[in-house]
Amino acid sequence: MRKIFLIFILCQFWCNSQKLASDSNHYSDTITGKELMELLYVYSSDYFKGRGTGELGQKRACDFLRDYYKSNNIYPAKGTIDYYQPMELLINKKKVKTENVAAVIKGSHFPNEYIILSAHLDHLGTNDNGDVYNGADDDGSGTVALLEIAEAFKLAFDDGKGPKRSLVFLHFTGEEKGLLGSKFYTENPLYPLSYTIADLNIDMIGRINPKRNSTNPNYIYLIGSDKISMELHNISEEINKKYTQLELDYTYNKEDDPNRFYYRSDHYNFAKNNIPVIFYFSGTHQDYHKITDTADKILYSTLEKRTKLIFHTAWELANRADKIKID
Repeated sequence: MRKIFLIFILCQFWCNSQKLASDSNHYSDTITGKELMELLYVYSSDYFKGRGTGELGQKRACDFLRDYYKSNNIYPAKGTIDYYQPMELLINKKKVKTENVAAVIKGSHFPNEYIILSAHLDHLGTNDNGDVYNGADDDGSGTVALLEIAEAFKLAFDDGKGPKRSLVFLHFTGEEKGLLGSKFYTENPLYPLSYTIADLNIDMIGRINPKRNSTNPNYIYLIGSDKISMELHNISEEINKKYTQLELDYTYNKEDDPNRFYYRSDHYNFAKNNIPVIFYFSGTHQDYHKITDTADKILYSTLEKRTKLIFHTAWELANRADKIKID
């Protein structure tokens, strides 16, 4: 009898895991290169004037993000003012009023455990000639990926298959000024850092690094995945093998990386607080921080695959029975 019971339990576990995988695939299919392109052509257009921190274009970008979440019935994060987390930053000895944008999908089983998905909403603004730094890759690509991921999770939520843990979608201001928006958030968190399970940070995932030895576009640089939680790293590897089969490149994860990318995007302010992180990145290119970083140069089929990897990873972290362990 005991043997039969054990077999029954194992069968139930296997069936549940297969169902979760099926659901994950179903909702990831709603993430498409076409929708990413439509969003990015808008978000990196001249209307947003390069999204300089505290400037008119950045305010327009915040409104665009807020309206997207509203239109998808995704609620504002606790403690925000209509999705905005306002702040005053000191930039070049001037006080600048700006804001992060934050939305949330509440977890069904562990609502007080939080998975953060982040990207920075700002860019460089305009130059002295009035030319716009559109920032399609930096970080328009990460921003629209976050929007598509949020939409996919909301569709699951509406179908009664919402995440077990809460998902917070965070768009940071002031990244280009020194990770200031994420620094403000970790010093004034909307949700307790002690209950924040991980931060999956997306910054520039739409292009190919021309310095790579391979011309295969189906890769992604992962940075930081093994630095605080080896379990997070292993989960990331398993999810990629199961769903997306991208080449996971750890070139910039090395301790002696001269580029120091681990310290150069918003995930680092979470890592400083001992929160496990993964930084998703496709590398710099000839248009990095130039007015030529435009939407027509993004590889949308590749952006779709990378976005799906992040979605599947978030799905696993949000729905697994146990939260990941910190080393």
